[in-house]
Amino acid sequence: MTTADPLHRALHDPGPRFLPDEVARLLRTLDAPPRLAAHLRLVHDVAYELVEWLEQRYPALPLDREAVLFGAATHDVGKAVHVRELSGPGSAHEEAGRELLEAHGTAPELARFAATHASWTLPDIGLEDLLVSVADKIWKNKRVPELEDLVVRRLAEVSGRAVWEEFLALDDALTAVGEGAQERLAFQAAHPV
Repeated sequence: MTTADPLHRALHDPGPRFLPDEVARLLRTLDAPPRLAAHLRLVHDVAYELVEWLEQRYPALPLDREAVLFGAATHDVGKAVHVRELSGPGSAHEEAGRELLEAHGTAPELARFAATHASWTLPDIGLEDLLVSVADKIWKNKRVPELEDLVVRRLAEVSGRAVWEEFLALDDALTAVGEGAQERLAFQAAHPV
């Protein structure tokens, strides 16, 4: 592997936080498209920002930080198999990603994010799953009110504050993250499908 290798560049170029080592190794094993690696870095980076904000604002919030970060880092791994979904619509990558992760030794409770990141209306969906879904949208400044409302309700339950207060706080945080969307889009576009 040389530094000119496109996947190596997507994993190691300066920019968003690096993926966890086990995720980077898996992407190399799968010979994942560089665009996928770049996208996963971006969503992982945004999830990191969201988790940091939540931990500061809601110190009593029961949150599995590592699960959120792993979920964000692997949510689209099924696109290594369904490459067309990197540049077009499709949901085949969701279940394929869960299966792929489990086949490579990932515990089901962590592999689930690949299948749940686009299914936030499922019953009993966890806050961690919702946060991975939010990170997968806000990295490019896409706002999904019904998804954000689910997060706001969870935060209001924990904080005891009014829903509108939690809405305003989350809205401010997501607006701040969204301001970096153009740079993130440029980083992703710099890596080939």
